[in-house]
Amino acid sequence: MGTDADGRSTARSGGVQSLERAFGLLETMADAGGTIGLSQLAAEADLPLPTIHRLVRTLVDLGYVRQEPSRQYALGPRLIRLGETSSRMLGTWARPYLLELVEGLGESANLAMLDGDLVVYVGQAQSRQSMRMFTEVGRAVSAHCTAVGKAILADEDPDAVRALLARTGMEARTEHTITEPEALLRALDQVRAQGYAMDDEEQELGVRCVAVAVPDAPSRIAMSVSGPAPRMTEQLIGRAVPLLTEAAAALAKDLASGHHERSR
Repeated sequence: MGTDADGRSTARSGGVQSLERAFGLLETMADAGGTIGLSQLAAEADLPLPTIHRLVRTLVDLGYVRQEPSRQYALGPRLIRLGETSSRMLGTWARPYLLELVEGLGESANLAMLDGDLVVYVGQAQSRQSMRMFTEVGRAVSAHCTAVGKAILADEDPDAVRALLARTGMEARTEHTITEPEALLRALDQVRAQGYAMDDEEQELGVRCVAVAVPDAPSRIAMSVSGPAPRMTEQLIGRAVPLLTEAAAALAKDLASGHHERSR
């Protein structure tokens, strides 16, 4: 690997350095909340200002970045289409793992992600049993009363969780729904301690669900197994947690490596 005029290493073997840097800038902007000043971007990216300016201008011309009236730069609208397509692909990439969960446990398995303030189901494998759950892909639900939502929120800063709950409210979907922010935060402490989240008839009467977050994923996503309360016994949940944890870790590894062609 050689060095460029700035004395930095050139791109990885087979790569294009300017492409790597451009995607690095987009990720830096995302980490900063989507909007950032040029000088801060240069400091975060550890690149010379002229290089940053050249890359950003190209991204602006392509619509992937836009310049705000404040002269800061923000992620642009063309990224929305890429994000929507990538979200749909998550369900496809996760399907082999969801099918294995159904085979191993006999109940429906789901993949969900936090999209704005709501949790959206992006993947599913249905139980073959006659009585099963009918949460469809694309359905948006509240985070506070779902296992997938609680698994995701457990990794969030408590103040960010409070702000989300203030925006969405905490509707009592059933008599079991947690409706107080501090009570939910205590429940999230328990989720972190035990490594999984439960929805015990909180979203829908007669339905129980257990979920784990997908670790170190590029999006805030979680996997779950759900079914009728009489079948979702403590024994089944005890079997489900290690299988969910293993599946979530394997999916995270796939997402990190870019390998989504796992054979069954």
